[in-house]
Amino acid sequence: MTSHPSATGIRTPGLVRSDAAGECAVRVQGVTRRFGPVLAVDNLSLTVEQGQTVALLGPNGAGKTTTISMLLGLSAPDAGSIAIFGSAPGSATAHASVGAMLQDGGMMPGVLVGELLAMVRSLYATPLALHEAVEIAQLGGLEKRRVDRLSGGQSQRLRLAMALIGDPRLLVLDEPTAAMDVETRRGFWHAMEGFTERGRTILFSTHYLEEADLTADRIVMMARGRVVADGTPSAIKDSVGLRVIRFSIATPGIAGIDALPGAVSATAHGSRVELRCKDSDAALRVLLAARPDAYDIEVAGVALEDAFITITDGIAA
Repeated sequence: MTSHPSATGIRTPGLVRSDAAGECAVRVQGVTRRFGPVLAVDNLSLTVEQGQTVALLGPNGAGKTTTISMLLGLSAPDAGSIAIFGSAPGSATAHASVGAMLQDGGMMPGVLVGELLAMVRSLYATPLALHEAVEIAQLGGLEKRRVDRLSGGQSQRLRLAMALIGDPRLLVLDEPTAAMDVETRRGFWHAMEGFTERGRTILFSTHYLEEADLTADRIVMMARGRVVADGTPSAIKDSVGLRVIRFSIATPGIAGIDALPGAVSATAHGSRVELRCKDSDAALRVLLAARPDAYDIEVAGVALEDAFITITDGIAA
């Protein structure tokens, strides 16, 4: 069955969309996975087209890690099917179609960074050049460093180099920028842009929602093992129907502001107030009359974090 984006760009969760131009990078159909009485993934269906950068988001326990594990062939679904470029996950990984960067991957202590990458590179038929993997992962100058002497951020970059040195068609990243500083994180995503420009596909999970908002072509939100939202970052933010009015006040106190027509909630940080609204036009008209001391007023859409909380609140409880 095929799903089509709605007028807002949000796709109906659970339906599969085909790629008319060729085989999808990822096709998941009716997948269920249990751990004893715990239903980790519940009849999950989704597709990822080639060349996309897709963020997989959800609260703890949403089923993201279990889904990634099944995509990589590390565990098998109890029901349903998974295909990676038309092949079984284990076969796709064995043929270097998939590269993975996992949080809990260990590395041999005492080995030099350059030696480890050269060894991993030798396992592939058509790998990237060693210097190219080093450059993409921002490891220049660390080739002679022992892996057990790397910082947390450097270790993450080494895991990335190991994941992409085989030149995979699909790169699966689990919390890829954890422990990276802001500058390194920015460089990481710049490198990933170059990766997708070559027609490659990225599927990543992250708790940095702002990062997903800025870098993903598409966001898939999960809760209780199901897809609860699927669309572009802008479409998902628009789907919750909230706007934010931010303004400063000369006189302290926001009593009654959250009761304005169209308002949902109000918070204050010093003299700066944030008013979340279902109808920002109605709230703004009354605000200007009720609070003549309001100034520096701006109206904007909600952040992805607000949309995330609104969509998953209650579902994941």
